[in-house]
Amino acid sequence: MPGAFDSFEGTQEELDALIKEIEKGVETGEILENSRPVDLESMAEEDPELAQILIEMFEKLESEDNENRKRKLN
Repeated sequence: MPGAFDSFEGTQEELDALIKEIEKGVETGEILENSRPVDLESMAEEDPELAQILIEMFEKLESEDNENRKRKLN
């Protein structure tokens, strides 16, 4: 998703390696096996900035999904 790594503070090589690791985890299913639910309310208390970023990303995804549905119906 565009902008998803805007706050990443590593090098381009580190970002590329991270993305490859995420892609591999998705392909193998390992990413789901090692995942855990996120409680946004707790996160908002612990790290309000990160919680806000995630909320905005979810809202953007939801908005884009709604737009895609409207296009399919038309």
